[in-house]
Amino acid sequence: MGLASCFRPRDMSDDTPVRTPRPTMSPGITLSRSAPFRFCIPSPDHLTLPTVRHRQQTKKRKTGSTLEANRGIFTSDENAMIDKLLGCGQDHLFSSWPAPRTDDDDKRRFLAQAAVCDAGYPGGIAQYVANAKKLLQDSKEGVNPFDGWTPAVPDGIVVEYASKEHVELESEGMREVGSAAFVLVAGGLGERLGYSGIKVELPCERSTDSCYLQLYIQSILALQQRSAGEMPAHRSAKDVGIPLAIMTSDDTHAKTLDLLERNDYFGAKKEQVTLIKQEKVPCLTNNDAHLALKDTDPYTLQTKPHGHGDVHALLHTSGLLDRWSAAGKKWVVFFQDTNSLVFRVVPGALGVSKQKGFVFNSLCVPRKAKEAIGAITELTHTDGRKMTVNVEYNQLDPLLRATINKDGDVNNDKGVSPFPGNINQLIVSLEEYKTQLAKTGGQIEEFVNPKYKDASKTAFKSPTRLECMMQDYPKSLDASACVGFTVFDNWVGYSPVKNSPADGVGKFKGGNPTHTATSGEMEFYGCAAKVMELAGAEMAAPVDFAANDIVVPSGPKVVLHPSFACTFEELKGKAGKGVKVTSASSALIVEGAGVKIESLELDGALVIKACPGAFVTVKGLKVSNKGWRFEKCGADAPEIDRLRGFVIEKDETEELVFDQPGAYTVP
Repeated sequence: MGLASCFRPRDMSDDTPVRTPRPTMSPGITLSRSAPFRFCIPSPDHLTLPTVRHRQQTKKRKTGSTLEANRGIFTSDENAMIDKLLGCGQDHLFSSWPAPRTDDDDKRRFLAQAAVCDAGYPGGIAQYVANAKKLLQDSKEGVNPFDGWTPAVPDGIVVEYASKEHVELESEGMREVGSAAFVLVAGGLGERLGYSGIKVELPCERSTDSCYLQLYIQSILALQQRSAGEMPAHRSAKDVGIPLAIMTSDDTHAKTLDLLERNDYFGAKKEQVTLIKQEKVPCLTNNDAHLALKDTDPYTLQTKPHGHGDVHALLHTSGLLDRWSAAGKKWVVFFQDTNSLVFRVVPGALGVSKQKGFVFNSLCVPRKAKEAIGAITELTHTDGRKMTVNVEYNQLDPLLRATINKDGDVNNDKGVSPFPGNINQLIVSLEEYKTQLAKTGGQIEEFVNPKYKDASKTAFKSPTRLECMMQDYPKSLDASACVGFTVFDNWVGYSPVKNSPADGVGKFKGGNPTHTATSGEMEFYGCAAKVMELAGAEMAAPVDFAANDIVVPSGPKVVLHPSFACTFEELKGKAGKGVKVTSASSALIVEGAGVKIESLELDGALVIKACPGAFVTVKGLKVSNKGWRFEKCGADAPEIDRLRGFVIEKDETEELVFDQPGAYTVP
């Protein structure tokens, strides 16, 4: 069922006096007393004056005799870097420096690292420190930027998968997908999962062992193949199809590149994939925004990632947006590193963006009250301003309690919160996006979340840093921007793998989604099976299966390769009525755009693979064998199996492989 929407864009008018050289607080919603503190970074044009002032102040500052004695060993650029640090109150960084000819190379190494941090942040280190001081002061004082804002349940587009409306939206989206560029945010390692590699290398399921990056690239290539007739006629001759940009970090860049090169880019052209590396920002030790040095190395700053909001600045500075625009692209689709279901909903959501004229479209799912996922919320200020934005779950409940509902965030009669959950899969209109980033340099609202040692809020338990989030981009848009969101059910579009088995157990016992490798694999199979059911197939009911102390429904292991079908309507024409899978232990793997299953009875395992140009019709086929089964694994199992708590034992399989073009009928 679809609901018409009326989105109220943000009114950017604000008469609040500006305190210089500090940046102003964003007029947008930010945080509660217990939440991280944020503000909106001014555009680069507004950063010049504070930076100059810092330099002027530096000339009057007295420095230690030992540091002054070192000045002669440095270049003018290195000495200028020292002056910048002193000018923003970082004298402590040099307090233990020895005299010249001791650790000189280490001193230069420190200044080189500081120069990288300075160049990578708008306004440099001086602006970073100034921003940090403002946010940390607000945090200590308990400033509440929610004052004056009232939340309300937003209007939005709710799409029922496989409905007539959904089919129409998918059709609209497929006409647009050839004009889209995709951006994968993949800057994190798998440590939180208990995985030693990069998350995009983790298999999303063990039936075929396809990793997340492989699944994503193959999905993009399948969309590209279907959209060949819809590609812009005026595109550049250098256009290689549907481009993919991957935001990496120091932790993941080399490993991501290696994964791509080892696998020949999973079938994509090398020039089709671009890696953009996110830089880190310095950590902070106290409310005075003193930069932190490593405990083990007094010549190295502690640094951490600035958050996935950096993707906007990277896309702007890399020139990718201009290249995509010149190639006739109109949309940018953002998605996360471990959500195997996202491409099930991309065509429909893209159709919504086109149909509604959204410059920003957040893909959402229904969420339970207080569930740990951001909530799309409409906010109204006492001065009349309105905006529809993401509000973090730990901010929403206290805001509701303080304004419209003393009970806070509670479930409705359908068992979910009236505020939909943001899953950070985003679609933006390229031209408007490019224009806006040119104004801001790609910078969006930042926040800081210090962990204090005690109630005095003077000392941190550990160094902190400023962060930013990609979903906060709409807060920088002006009043004319049309911001919206699209809701799909969890089962079809949202299955993140982000928790370790131990953390998953706690969430399972609390009745919450576990978001583990265990649940992720079962949800991947379950989604494909349910889509086939909606298309008319008969699928065996799932049974409960326990692994890593987490109980999950386990049905037939269905893997529909992206090449097989990109939309529900296409799937319905290839594997609907006439397909019957009779046991939960069965497995059905289908690969190839030319495969059509008219009638099939399956009790066991069947693999069908057809190369490009091979057209296979399965009609009247009956398969019965021992099939595949799950077996629990122990502590001595490989890491990727321990994460799931099980392995797949492939007892018996019937394989139909067609590796030459032609027309085939089975049996």
